[in-house]
Amino acid sequence: MDSNDINTTFALGGERQVQRLGYGAMRLTGQPGNFGPYPHWEDGKALLRRAVDLGVQFIDSARAYGPEWADKLIADALHPYADDLLIATKGGVDKRAPDQIVMDGRPEILHRQIDSALSNLKLERIDLFQLHRVDPNVAIEESVGALEDARQAGKLRFIGLSNVDRQQLDRALGVAHIASVQNRFNRAEPGDGDLVDYTNERGIAFIPYGPLGAHPMRQGATLPAKEALGWLLKRSPNMIVIPGTTSITHLEENMEAWRHV
Repeated sequence: MDSNDINTTFALGGERQVQRLGYGAMRLTGQPGNFGPYPHWEDGKALLRRAVDLGVQFIDSARAYGPEWADKLIADALHPYADDLLIATKGGVDKRAPDQIVMDGRPEILHRQIDSALSNLKLERIDLFQLHRVDPNVAIEESVGALEDARQAGKLRFIGLSNVDRQQLDRALGVAHIASVQNRFNRAEPGDGDLVDYTNERGIAFIPYGPLGAHPMRQGATLPAKEALGWLLKRSPNMIVIPGTTSITHLEENMEAWRHV
């Protein structure tokens, strides 16, 4: 890859090197509303295996994707996992219907969801578990404290946060080491730029979701997509970019984004 001497890897948690161009699994669930199992299950398995063949070392999932079906598909496709593959998932949010998303960051719920994720992913320890959203009815310190308890119990390696601001991140940092922040960020929506820089200064990965912004990939628009991904890769060295697709052709094109850095 021609990356113009920009680092192509990032040390998650300060210790686990991963390629900065990963894959987001949200779309590998049922439609409409990303609800239920992916209807083309074997195709989904083939796509995930192709991603790993192309060098993807970071796959992003969540309990809410399905719910739980994305984690199950990942395990069905890729378990036993390659030594250099890092699987990230999230908890604290459930999707009970296509239009019904429920936040619950209570410690007992998070512990239960971690155990479910371990089972669904066929893992003894989850590489990265992120709090999907901050529950407005539960102090972030309580939620992150539960994740830290699970980490100390050997169930998690790294803890991350999603959909947070700087104040919430600082509060979480008072409880545990935070390895990642996953917020919406792209060239058209750069509002979290200060948080990107703040996390970079602290060695925290920034994982932008919605990397293509208001211009999702479509047939005949692959070059702009690669340019959008390349912009993110160049924006900051702590950026781990996770474009999602259900097309192997688009997956292969996305993996060429380094040429546009």
